[in-house]
Amino acid sequence: MQIERITDTNTLRQVAVLLDRENRRLHERLQALAAEIDHLKGRDASTLQRELDALKELLAQREQVIFGETTEKRPHPGDETPDRAARRGHGPRVQPSLPILDVLHELDEADRICPQCGGELAEMAGQTEDSEEVTVVERRFAILKHQRKKYRCACNGCVDTAPGPVKLQPGSRYSTAFAVEVAVNKYLDHLPLERQARIMRREGLTIDSQTLWDQLDVLAGVLKPTCDALARHVLEAEVVGADETWWRLMEKKGSKRWWVWSVTRDDAVIYKTLPSRSQEAARQVLNGYRGIVMADGYAAYDALARAGPSFTLAHCWAHVRRKFIEAEPHFPEPCRKALDLIGQLYAVEGDVPSPSDPANRAETLALRGRLRDERSRPIVRAIRDWALAQRSLPESSLGKAVAYMLGLWKGLTLFLDDPRIPLDNNQTERGLRSVVLGRKNHYGSRSERGTEVAALFYSLLESAKLAGVEPKLYLLTATRAALANPKAVTLPHDLRR
Repeated sequence: MQIERITDTNTLRQVAVLLDRENRRLHERLQALAAEIDHLKGRDASTLQRELDALKELLAQREQVIFGETTEKRPHPGDETPDRAARRGHGPRVQPSLPILDVLHELDEADRICPQCGGELAEMAGQTEDSEEVTVVERRFAILKHQRKKYRCACNGCVDTAPGPVKLQPGSRYSTAFAVEVAVNKYLDHLPLERQARIMRREGLTIDSQTLWDQLDVLAGVLKPTCDALARHVLEAEVVGADETWWRLMEKKGSKRWWVWSVTRDDAVIYKTLPSRSQEAARQVLNGYRGIVMADGYAAYDALARAGPSFTLAHCWAHVRRKFIEAEPHFPEPCRKALDLIGQLYAVEGDVPSPSDPANRAETLALRGRLRDERSRPIVRAIRDWALAQRSLPESSLGKAVAYMLGLWKGLTLFLDDPRIPLDNNQTERGLRSVVLGRKNHYGSRSERGTEVAALFYSLLESAKLAGVEPKLYLLTATRAALANPKAVTLPHDLRR
């Protein structure tokens, strides 16, 4: 039986337990053989011990991957575990965007009698006892019957008809708002089309998932010029972040692993789905970009940057920090020192506001550059001195973390001389969360056209979120503008002006 074909969770857990037992048996055997070899060859016992520690560390890492939880949070000195039993909730939250509907309650006629004297209770004008209740008004589908009046001239030389609503395509039975609702439900709220169809049937609308897909396909065609303009806007930025994650293409002839590439600026993001994670794919995504690209240590970006005069490659300190967090359980003291120093870099960044406001951008960048030169530069030197002083096996997690950091040192230190460069690529990674959640819920796409449609809607909806615009309102506004004028383009940040 091949492990790759097992899908049952309990079976996989049993296999993992058996593999763990076998690993432990082989480790004990290896330890005995290594000790015998050491005795015969007269090798240094400390060298052997470091190799054994590396094997133990590798085994512990495998156990963590199978059974452990993934987190980058670390306890800080003085932190106290909150008393969960003492918590009584967060209290009522203000709801400024909800409409307020007044509901008047009256006493029944039979209850308007005084229990003391038997007299009739009179209403106290203007006196009420008020309370609030959050409720739900269910979504309702309806058929709008458009009656377009006809007009004619007395001479019978002209007959005209009142215009009807603008539609996604001639003769369509579904409104523009309906198609936008389907797109938002799938690509923002991660509801697969089949699940949407079941929900709609419960609400009285008989429909199938193919019809829903047809609406998405047509809507994507209308919005393609807008998405192309958004891509140009992103690639005009001085600094962008780049990252990628896998995506499943489920065709009839078999399932393939494709890749969703992401390029992000402060107020927008674009996605492109391609069949590979190669240098050529990275070239298609960046499309001749001339600027600064913030990325992790993936070799495709480095190869593309060296291939010709193009972009400057900066590297992410969050990825470096992540390597030391992974190594910390096995090398607590040295990793704690490295993580504390990296934490000091982030503390400096916390003292400077984000340069996203165009009005104060120059002033903010000048302040950031000054603080980095005065405070961050000595910290970076201390990190490098610490790294060069480490003595660990290259195969160990600490050795790999140090090698990873030193191998990217040039890109990691560019931020000291250019205040436009952020310390990490976390904004780009956050932009991929929606793609990952969608992948978990509807598994991927069934056709290449499906990958294009998904990338388009993720680009528009996630860009609206970055620009601080309500995503559904933005998608509806951009669609109506494109239908009124096919050359019209509405970008999310345009709605903030």
